[in-house]
Amino acid sequence: MAASETEGQSGTGRRRNVLDDFELLDAASQSKEFTHSDTWRVFRIMSEFVDGFEQLSGMGPAVSIFGSARMEEDDEYYEPARRTAELFARRDIAIITGGGGGIMEAANRGAREGGGHSVGLNIELPHEQEPNKYIDLMLEFHYFFVRKVMFLKYSVGFILFPGGFGTMDELFESLTLVQTERNPNFGVVLFGRDYWEKLISWLEAPMLARGYISESDMRLFRVTDEPQEAVQFIIDQLHDVALLQSRRNQRS
Repeated sequence: MAASETEGQSGTGRRRNVLDDFELLDAASQSKEFTHSDTWRVFRIMSEFVDGFEQLSGMGPAVSIFGSARMEEDDEYYEPARRTAELFARRDIAIITGGGGGIMEAANRGAREGGGHSVGLNIELPHEQEPNKYIDLMLEFHYFFVRKVMFLKYSVGFILFPGGFGTMDELFESLTLVQTERNPNFGVVLFGRDYWEKLISWLEAPMLARGYISESDMRLFRVTDEPQEAVQFIIDQLHDVALLQSRRNQRS
């Protein structure tokens, strides 16, 4: 066997070639398919988590506000969302939204006007969502589930204004986590009685009537038309969390 054939031979018997290392390091020869593999996606997912944790970890208490991106400024819910966010900001509670228009714009705008921290967690969509101009910190996400973790991890509650599928998704995910005690001290507020009335009736019948949920589950959220009531409900939740933590510290 020639010397050139034996050099670099591995312990497993595989004959290595100097081209092995060259192909690993040569960007021009990389397979496009590799960057779309599940293995590669793990690294992208990790990078989104790491970036989100680093950017948001020092933010302090925050509330996420959801609602339709399709609302205009003259919509009946735009001004209440703006006012709600402003009241939170004046209590040193940051506002997190999806970063787009409509209710999200109103909330980020109110946060800025109240002197608070205004955050947008944008998501890559087929029809690109234009970030609103009232955001102090903007993070971009490719994966919905990573973005969801950021909303839940760094919020003490959700305020849900009228919206579509995305708003419903956040509503029922948050209620499930509270119900199953994964996030027991999390406040959920539905803003706009007229909008949510039929949904609540459906929760009561057939869902509650058939025993699929319990009476206590209907108390996991608050329905209101008043910004101040929405804010106070979350503040009360914050106090409960602080009291619980104090008791745990005393026991340890």
